[in-house]
Amino acid sequence: MTDTRRQFLARSAGLIAGMVLSQTTPSEAQRETRRPNIVLMFADDAGYGDLSCYGHPTIRTPNLDTLASEGVRFTSFYSHPACTPSRAALMTGRYAVRTPGAATVIGPDSDDGLPASEITMATALQAVGYRTMCVGKWHLGHAKEEFMPTSHGFDEYFGLLYSNDMIRPWVNTDKPLSLYRNTEAIEHPVDQNTLTVRYTAEATRFIKENAQHPFFLYVPYSMPHLPLATADRFRGQSRAGLYGDVIEALDWSAGEIMAALREAGVADNTIVVWTSDNGPWINMPDRMVQPGPDGLDNMRWHAGSPGPFRNAKGTTYEGGVRVPAIVWRPGLVPAGRIIQEPATLMDLFPTLLRAAGAQVPDDRPIDGNDLWPLLRGDVDESPSRTYYYFRGPQLQALRQGPWKLQLVSGSPELFHLDRDVGERFNVADDHPEIVASLHSLMETFALETEASLPRMDE
Repeated sequence: MTDTRRQFLARSAGLIAGMVLSQTTPSEAQRETRRPNIVLMFADDAGYGDLSCYGHPTIRTPNLDTLASEGVRFTSFYSHPACTPSRAALMTGRYAVRTPGAATVIGPDSDDGLPASEITMATALQAVGYRTMCVGKWHLGHAKEEFMPTSHGFDEYFGLLYSNDMIRPWVNTDKPLSLYRNTEAIEHPVDQNTLTVRYTAEATRFIKENAQHPFFLYVPYSMPHLPLATADRFRGQSRAGLYGDVIEALDWSAGEIMAALREAGVADNTIVVWTSDNGPWINMPDRMVQPGPDGLDNMRWHAGSPGPFRNAKGTTYEGGVRVPAIVWRPGLVPAGRIIQEPATLMDLFPTLLRAAGAQVPDDRPIDGNDLWPLLRGDVDESPSRTYYYFRGPQLQALRQGPWKLQLVSGSPELFHLDRDVGERFNVADDHPEIVASLHSLMETFALETEASLPRMDE
């Protein structure tokens, strides 16, 4: 453990002084549960348009629709464009480029992982008395025990350490894909058809067993990342084919988790978040194209919808990084509110920590902002109106307010995202002063984060 992390934990311990006794009386347990529980559900490759409450015409998501109608739904919520960077940003509240080894996707044979010096959401919550569990895909390192979830603030772990396609024939590796409990591999090969069901069972068990304590439950699903898989009970149930079946299984899981919260009597004191790590994989490489179960279909059909946005996962156009996001907290978050202002995965870090009375680290840059004033409706403008789009270690775009400068093509592309959500009309020639201003901000931030910057042709 690094000195800075020890110091952080020592300072955090002051927040719970007097709470740790040889025996806990009922009155003390009641006071402890007043800290809000946190449930964070995180889909893998789910597109902006995959939920019915985000406009999908044939996929049914009644449980998530209910969460949205009773909570807040974001329409400009940003992730990173790939798996590992998004998870690093979510867990640390920082652009992934700030974390060594986290800016690019960690493969099965990689030695990279989340350094011990990073303070995760789970570490900070654990320091103030939260019970913590991660159920699902970790993808922040596995080569050393110090990279594992149980070394980064989680009391329990159950899931896959990286993406479900990181085995043959999809990825050229001889390392087995195993299901883990804590630090022990318990199943190989993995029955992927039952993963969502088993993740849900672990999540609901954790809720029931920890209902008398504040808890943090992080559920990073393995789906709908390719190759798609789901239990027999969901197959053929959606008009949208296998992809729709998989999304509807995730919706079922959300319903089961919400039911467990209600049965445990803690729903009204729980913050629930549902979002995705990046946009859909509609631009998949040829290695992912495999025959479907009928011998006719293939995996090019098995992809989600970016909604009205351009492009997909792996890109810094909106379809790659703008994702569905729902926040639910009865009595605190106004029901049915739609927030069009920008917000990001990184914002969840300070937002949830402050709600829990946990310390936000002050010894390093934290890029996320506290969203509670925006969530409650106290303010109309987001604190995250400036967002930098990274693809790996390269800074490719910047959004400030409605304006977005994109440098992928070499020639600058300028879009007004309020009027042109599909990024169809490049208006750089009409607004050279805006291009110059945004480009200057990108140059400054690239220097700060030691990122590369695409050349901008005049």
